[in-house]
Amino acid sequence: MTATTTTNRLTLRITGGHPLHGTTTVQGSKNIALHLYAAAILADRPLTLAGAPAILDTGVCAEILHRTGTRATISDGEFETRPADSYFPVIPDDLGRRIRTTAVMAAALLARTGKVTFPLPGGDAFCARYIDLHLAAMEAAGAEVEVNRGRVRARCLDSKRLPFITTVSTKKWGPSLGATVTAMLLAARTPGTSSILGPSIEPEVTVTAELLARSGVGITWQGNEALHVTGTDHIAGGVFRVPPDRLEAATLALAAAITGGSVHLDAFPPDGFPAGLVSVFADAGILLTAEHGGTTVTVPERLRAVEMATGPHPGYPTDVQPQLTAVLTQAAGLSRIDERIYSRRDSHLAALRAFGAAVNAEGPAITVEGPSRLLAADVAGEDIRAVTALMLAALAAEGTSTIRGMYHLRRGYGDLPPKLAALGSDLTINQELP
Repeated sequence: MTATTTTNRLTLRITGGHPLHGTTTVQGSKNIALHLYAAAILADRPLTLAGAPAILDTGVCAEILHRTGTRATISDGEFETRPADSYFPVIPDDLGRRIRTTAVMAAALLARTGKVTFPLPGGDAFCARYIDLHLAAMEAAGAEVEVNRGRVRARCLDSKRLPFITTVSTKKWGPSLGATVTAMLLAARTPGTSSILGPSIEPEVTVTAELLARSGVGITWQGNEALHVTGTDHIAGGVFRVPPDRLEAATLALAAAITGGSVHLDAFPPDGFPAGLVSVFADAGILLTAEHGGTTVTVPERLRAVEMATGPHPGYPTDVQPQLTAVLTQAAGLSRIDERIYSRRDSHLAALRAFGAAVNAEGPAITVEGPSRLLAADVAGEDIRAVTALMLAALAAEGTSTIRGMYHLRRGYGDLPPKLAALGSDLTINQELP
């Protein structure tokens, strides 16, 4: 039996009505770590990424590095890599279709070897993962790209690599986080200075740029307009720490809010949250107080309805939208959420309605009427943040709920259920019978 199959058979049982209290820690950032794992392929010396999150996607990425040549080990929260003796630039389908950063890892292999074959990416099921801007960056870097039957083959036509210019933003959706990192990794091993136009400034990008800069790659930001990358033929290793996960921190804060509790996020100060999130939390009545080097989360009065929109950093993160939707079921009034990152991100709504929530969607707009009396439900989530939203609803529901979708939860959170249990939730993890 595989680890994935075993995880799929796990369920959460949560009895609601218990306010959360206490202090907890925040894991290393899942989304940032996945991009740093790709960047590790470029290192010419051993590299240690400290604070790597203990999630399923970390294991998948380590296996991809191992199968393509880079030696990768995981121990006590450290993701350690050593450069390959030789590279096998083919990302296996069974691994590449399980994560969302497959094209980014492929770009690192293309930069290393001049060729790569990889499947179209997987990850969460709420939307398609378009990689057209990734492929355009590969072509700009001198590669011939072919897509056939769900697989991509890219090969650099000339042995001589030249600086390139590529655009990683569209008028409709704005800058692509993943394509920005793809272009950056390609440019990092290209002689001369390449230019990335319309780059994303999400922390996943800026932290990866920081790692490359520390390792000998020239990185120059031209505001939001361009990112200039001067490549090198030697990228150093060393030790680099994965920053704490702002998305898990926000989830823990919302868990405190929906239960009417008080939770301290150790070593995670309020400025670790995006400004757009802090503003929305304040509008909803969620207070973030700097204390003892971290953040204490409280709701001094009743939760309030809000009107808000998701957006690129430093706006409100789309990956905290489902959790906020769950919490707003307990807010007085009519809330409106405009999802501006994805055309639709509403896979959590049907399950929230099973709890008794008054939630609806019309295109990218979600409305929530509260406060709703939530009753226990047996529900399943099909992506990381949807499962998390259902957990939050269960914390506030009357009775004992069953939450399915632990595989998706474990892709993004290493130990979120134990953290919630330690804070006072009535929560157990159960093995389903075959």
